[in-house]
Amino acid sequence: MVTKRGKQASRKAAARKSGFLEVPEKEKLKRELARKEKALAEAAALLILQKKFRAFWEDEVK
Repeated sequence: MVTKRGKQASRKAAARKSGFLEVPEKEKLKRELARKEKALAEAAALLILQKKFRAFWEDEVK
């Protein structure tokens, strides 16, 4: 006897083999990618500000 959970697992395995993602999983991955892109953009902005800040203070010292 195949349980409901077993059917879902076999569907997921078949979907992964075929390259198809279920809609909720796809949406989860989209949200995760968006979150990581925002974090990367923030880190890049902070690095640029840090570089400008250091350049500004080096000019003040000279």
